[in-house]
Amino acid sequence: MDRSELLARYRTGYAAVADALGELSDAELDHSPAPGEWTPRMVAHHLADSEATAFIRLRRLIAEEDPVIVGYDEAEFARRLHYDRPIAASLGVLRAVRQASLELLESLGPDEWDRAGTHSDSGRYSVDDWLRIYAGHARDHAAQIHAAVKG
Repeated sequence: MDRSELLARYRTGYAAVADALGELSDAELDHSPAPGEWTPRMVAHHLADSEATAFIRLRRLIAEEDPVIVGYDEAEFARRLHYDRPIAASLGVLRAVRQASLELLESLGPDEWDRAGTHSDSGRYSVDDWLRIYAGHARDHAAQIHAAVKG
């Protein structure tokens, strides 16, 4: 996909998640499709944490010279950050942070897209790499939510 297609996917990610969650009951939000797999509630909290992390990563890539972008343990976040709590605030974070990052991305000049750092897990990491990763992230998890509810 080219950059404009990736931006379009990123732009619609929140709506895909909101649609997948719809009006799920607490029982549906807490349904795990298989032992050890995340529930829709857990996915909602993961998306907020991931997007908040992405928010900082993007800004560091643009504002700092050769930043080190540190990975994190998603499963440990799920264990320690009480992913059994209500999801409304996490959805608000996902929506607001994603919108702020989209506005920033849409304002970047050509040289800013070339900015890069080093990811602690995967090596060289540019603004374009960031977009490739996060463009489909929310949509992928929206599909996971749909599958969990059907399963």
